[in-house]
Amino acid sequence: MNPEEIRRAKPDHPIAYLIAHRWSPYAFADRPVADEDLRSLFEAARWAASSYNEQPWSYIVATRADPESYEKVFSCLVEGNRAWAGAAPVLAIGCTSLNHKYNGKRNAAAEHDLGSASAQMALQAIALGLHAHQMIGILPDRVRELFHVPEGVQPLTGIAIGYLGDPASLRENLRSRDLTPKGRKPLAEFVFGGSWGEKSPLVG
Repeated sequence: MNPEEIRRAKPDHPIAYLIAHRWSPYAFADRPVADEDLRSLFEAARWAASSYNEQPWSYIVATRADPESYEKVFSCLVEGNRAWAGAAPVLAIGCTSLNHKYNGKRNAAAEHDLGSASAQMALQAIALGLHAHQMIGILPDRVRELFHVPEGVQPLTGIAIGYLGDPASLRENLRSRDLTPKGRKPLAEFVFGGSWGEKSPLVG
């Protein structure tokens, strides 16, 4: 069966096409992504909501067209992610500014806002026939060293971007992940009402 069909969400309630088809593959095709499409991904991130409209996110991005930069980003991934992410034609590191520009105080929404921007990027990827796989497994100190990231900015996530590849190219433990249906907790386990852990009447 087609991995995209296997991994497509099977929601209990109607959701948008892009959300249902978004997933994080491990297998990527050896096919470059057009610069125009990459600009669209980052444009989608640009228009994410953020606390005080601070837009605290930044991205370090490299493609295989620039092998030196690509290798630098690749070297910032933890070993487990290097096992598969090197097949992706595009790698990025998501960073966020930790303090508010307007008063210098800690921005409690900084990580949330980076996540929101990257989620919009992932949905735009689906719209373009691409996939984006976000990963927390990076080496932040190495990112700082190699890319001269300033104080007050936190390298937080890696993102592999590209076209879906053949799961047969993966080692067994990763191949099974690309060929296993997605599952999610039911609404009753996280939509609460009168008390913590008490499901909202909204969800039955």
